[in-house]
Amino acid sequence: MSAAALGSRQDLVEVDPRDDPRWAAWIAGGRGSLFSSPPWLRAVCRTYGFTAHARLLLASGAVDGAVEGGVAWVPVDDVRGPRRVSLPFSDRADPLPRDPAVLARLLADRPDDAPWTLRLLEPDGPFLPPGGEVTGRAAWHATTIDADDDTLSARLHPTARRNIRVAARRGVHVRRGTSAADLHTLHALHVQRRRERYGMLAPPVDLFDELAAEFDPDDTMTVLLAEVDGQAVAGALFLEWDGVLYYKFGASRAGALPLRPNDALFWAGLRHAVDRGLGALDWGVSDLDQPGLVGFKRKWADDERHVTALRLGPPSSSVPVDRLLGAVTALLTDPLVPDELTARAGRELYRYFC
Repeated sequence: MSAAALGSRQDLVEVDPRDDPRWAAWIAGGRGSLFSSPPWLRAVCRTYGFTAHARLLLASGAVDGAVEGGVAWVPVDDVRGPRRVSLPFSDRADPLPRDPAVLARLLADRPDDAPWTLRLLEPDGPFLPPGGEVTGRAAWHATTIDADDDTLSARLHPTARRNIRVAARRGVHVRRGTSAADLHTLHALHVQRRRERYGMLAPPVDLFDELAAEFDPDDTMTVLLAEVDGQAVAGALFLEWDGVLYYKFGASRAGALPLRPNDALFWAGLRHAVDRGLGALDWGVSDLDQPGLVGFKRKWADDERHVTALRLGPPSSSVPVDRLLGAVTALLTDPLVPDELTARAGRELYRYFC
């Protein structure tokens, strides 16, 4: 069926995905993810000054307001040029309709002179919309939560089970953070780890605070800190949405890795998901050029797929600016730079990396 014929019996509506109940209903029931959810979008938009947009294709005359498809995006126009991003600083932006006619309607008026980037979880193979180009792939891992602690433990890779025991013997204790100070401790670990390990800036602490404002009132944000002798050596932030627990941020001190605090944190996260009666734990995406991280998550997961990055429209014209941002980042993540200055740099510059 042509897009024109499709339009004759369907209604295209613009909605604000941050608060429109039609968008929330469309992504519910496992169709979408945390990253297309209203609370996540509200937190990201407030942190970086963005405005989110979405479009839904409704079946005309449907009493129940049936939705045929939808897409959300954030328009960005800064020193790197104009672009649309689905969605900034998010692992993925599912769902995207696979029906070419539905997709054509949703993307009908996209600008020809600006790139539109999307990140999609592959359900059963790569999906390339007409005119799209694959620009990258990342590994994605998840664990099905369908049993008690003992059964889940037995399913884990033997190395994971051994490391959990090692962490306990070496005095690693995991506790749930209960204060803003605990959340900021995790952020400080995140700043240090990204600088030391990857030479990268971290997102601003404002994002952590905005996520707390959105998820804490419903008890759907969990901060776990792994401590030794009362000192935090690792931490993780989990967010809950639509029956799934998402591991979103994690970090550890390099010198503490022999204590296996990350294994203790992952096990505590799994047990938390069981206690909450959730159906899965989403361990997030990992760059394919980080085989150590991919291998670590693989020990815990029973589902491994890929998230594909796609671009519609022309390639980015911001190469000179990107090089400058890379050079500035290298300077600001130098080991001689104080942690406080590196954190402030992330607050000022991180928004340009989407």
